[in-house]
Amino acid sequence: MGFDTNLHTMTLSDDGSYTAYSKEYDEHYHSTKDGALNESFLKHVNPTMGLKKNYEEINILDICFGLGFNTLATLFFHKQNSLNSRVNIYSPELDSSLIESLKNFSYPKEFDEFKHIISILIKNKKYKDDYFCIELFIGDAREYIKQFENKFDIVYQDAFSPSTNPILWTREYFKDIKTSMKKDAVLSTYSTAFKTRLALYENDFLVYINTGDNFRNATIATFHELQDFKLVDMLHKISCNVDIKSLRD
Repeated sequence: MGFDTNLHTMTLSDDGSYTAYSKEYDEHYHSTKDGALNESFLKHVNPTMGLKKNYEEINILDICFGLGFNTLATLFFHKQNSLNSRVNIYSPELDSSLIESLKNFSYPKEFDEFKHIISILIKNKKYKDDYFCIELFIGDAREYIKQFENKFDIVYQDAFSPSTNPILWTREYFKDIKTSMKKDAVLSTYSTAFKTRLALYENDFLVYINTGDNFRNATIATFHELQDFKLVDMLHKISCNVDIKSLRD
């Protein structure tokens, strides 16, 4: 039995890794141009884990679990860099049928040693070993995040796009995300939309450009200054886009 279902079909992306197309949202889970594997590493894991790799414990909010690429890429980064930190990943996912179908998904070879973790998460919604603890929550991400305060060192903001899933990109949503984050935390997202960056800015985030080879620009946001990323001049952007408002509930 293959992965393809009534709601999802597997799609080969340009870096040779597979992503999936959601018929419900009319959107792929990753950029097919940047590549599923590249997107997870370059837009989310490498820049954020690079900032936190010396921490003894790292708490991560992965919005949303989807195909599990960001979570698996985090484990790969941890092992490749021989980190000693304990990593706790909390990830909501609304689509329980998607999680069940992951046993048939074709993951890249980089994730081979972690496939058993997917099987355990499908069955138990939780995985734990000496270094990693992963909690998979099946349900509403908006409600899930409200239980956390000053918890997360990293947030992977990787929901379906603002145009198709606006409820996970509003000013009020990012207010709850802010509450869940520590003061020195970092948020990553593939979205460079002005409405996304404005919603972050309105919640006191500093907004940075994540740029590099082999992927289109993305966004990093923090409450503190970063040295290795270019700060977006939001006041200038706002003055040039006075009629654009952030998404609201």
